[in-house]
Amino acid sequence: MRKEMYPAIFSSDGNGGYTISFPDLLGCVTEGDTLAEAVEMAEDALGLYLYSLSEDKETFPTPTNPTDIQCSSGEFIGLVKWDEEAYLRKTDNRAVKKTLTIPSWLNHKAEEKNLNFSKILQSALKQELGIV
Repeated sequence: MRKEMYPAIFSSDGNGGYTISFPDLLGCVTEGDTLAEAVEMAEDALGLYLYSLSEDKETFPTPTNPTDIQCSSGEFIGLVKWDEEAYLRKTDNRAVKKTLTIPSWLNHKAEEKNLNFSKILQSALKQELGIV
């Protein structure tokens, strides 16, 4: 799995928010209302952009050396990284078949009520893991 790092230009809006652009990735621009949100949005934007290139079997642009990028007043350079494996784990919503074992009596009761086993298991796992 690939790991990449690209420089991004963070431009302050003067009110705590930022617009983020990637000099090497045409049209890859995002924004955030705070610096923390801006970094998170930059990671998401980079992930989507690189994943799209990967899916289209296109080559990734060579990242510019951050020291070669000139910033204007109110701007700074930040490095944003992308880990393909972590990105896929976070965004891959394909269904995965699991085999499980429950007591026969519980299966019959659930079937009588027409319960959706997959939906209930997903809800229970999210609750157990603290995922909203």
